[in-house]
Amino acid sequence: MIKINPQWYTKKWVGVSLHILFWAFYVASPYLLRPTVKDEAAFHTKENIQRIYYALFLNNTIRVLLFYCNAYLFIPKLVYRRKRSQYILVLLTFLCVMLLWDRFFFSLLIVGIKLNYWNLFILDLPLFIFITLSSTAFRVIRDKIAQNQRVKEKETENLKTELSFLRSQVSPHFMFNVLNNMVALARKQSDLLEPSLIKLSSLLRYMLYETDEDKVALEKEIEYLKSYIELQSQRFGKKVQITTSFEPISEGYVIEPMLLIPFVENAFKHGTGLVPDAQIDIHLMLEKGQLDFVVRNRYTDAAETPKDKTSGIGLNNVKRRLNLLYPKSHSLTIEKEEGWFSVLLQLNLH
Repeated sequence: MIKINPQWYTKKWVGVSLHILFWAFYVASPYLLRPTVKDEAAFHTKENIQRIYYALFLNNTIRVLLFYCNAYLFIPKLVYRRKRSQYILVLLTFLCVMLLWDRFFFSLLIVGIKLNYWNLFILDLPLFIFITLSSTAFRVIRDKIAQNQRVKEKETENLKTELSFLRSQVSPHFMFNVLNNMVALARKQSDLLEPSLIKLSSLLRYMLYETDEDKVALEKEIEYLKSYIELQSQRFGKKVQITTSFEPISEGYVIEPMLLIPFVENAFKHGTGLVPDAQIDIHLMLEKGQLDFVVRNRYTDAAETPKDKTSGIGLNNVKRRLNLLYPKSHSLTIEKEEGWFSVLLQLNLH
């Protein structure tokens, strides 16, 4: 399964922390912006200062309510539905409610101070604009992050579905070739039939149980290739000269399963039969995480067989998988020259 790691800003603790910081800054801001009053001495009495704290605390509740009503109610219900005039009307109504709310608690709690609506308007308007813009930005950014996350999840599901389909294309093609090998050995009543069936069993076990993973150990994939080549060698015998070279592989490297086999299948499919002096060369080497995989086979245009429904599936399949899984970490070169069909795959396994 392909996983998408969430960005740091989508984590829950980050959101909670940002909300705490925002409200901490907001609670401190009213103490920096106080209204202008006629009687400064009365305003700064010890009793009024204590009452001011109570009034500001109570007044902050309407501002918190504005923030979350705007973010979770007004924007999705009005702005996103293009009811902008209603949205503006609701905000103006909320501003009036805020002024009445502040006037009520200041008049109730602060003794000897007369605050008119103009004083409160001067105090509330900057905070009102700041809270409205902040909650709008919060909602828009939150929805954008959620939308991007949904798009990524959808792309991931599509990728998983496509990869499953591409792998399913490989398996029937492989089975068709190997079963033909078994039929040929049975007709010859060869003593190699039993060990070949055991080897086939191990190959099927690999296909059924190992390839469900996103990645497999490179050593297992190489053993799979070797077993397949041995079965094909038993089938063709001396009719095809097969040269292989697999350099020792250090542990720790992984690869997409069933990624290399189409090149080998293609070589045996088009490099045998009526091809004179049939020869197949297969070489694999790994150096500093760089995998070089070379498959060459002799070919002749006269020996080309008519295309069936499975023709072209192998190479087209692996090209598509490479583009999906290793978009910037591979190089695939396919050449036809001087009677040789050559494939060079360079893969960065880091």
